[in-house]
Amino acid sequence: MNSHRYGNPPGSTLLEVMIAVALVAVTALGLVATQLWMTRHANATAARERAAFVADSLVEAVRGSSATGTDSAQWKSRVASMVPNGETSIAAQAAGMATARVTWAALPETHGVVPANVIDMPEFCGDVAVPKGTACIAIAFAK
Repeated sequence: MNSHRYGNPPGSTLLEVMIAVALVAVTALGLVATQLWMTRHANATAARERAAFVADSLVEAVRGSSATGTDSAQWKSRVASMVPNGETSIAAQAAGMATARVTWAALPETHGVVPANVIDMPEFCGDVAVPKGTACIAIAFAK
């Protein structure tokens, strides 16, 4: 008489293990990619925050003393230590208004961001065309 075996055919358990390992590997790669993306954008956000602090300090310095210039070596060294390739400028406008501007080299991971995907679009940079690869913070203030 023929004896029939019921159950899994030989090798099916090995196939199930291989599929499970492949699924775990794909999931792990997705988690690593997400962590890298978050780190890159956290660095870009930190640079923008530091630039905003520098611009605010510049505004306070200009409002506190008319002798403080943005072209001084002190401000150049401060900006360069806070943001990569940072530069400051003050643009005077009509009626006692002015704009303090800090520009810096944008981090490479922020290039090519599609504007529709950005949640919080940065404001314009005080009516100044900023070159590609450069980020900017502008603060308007009354003298």
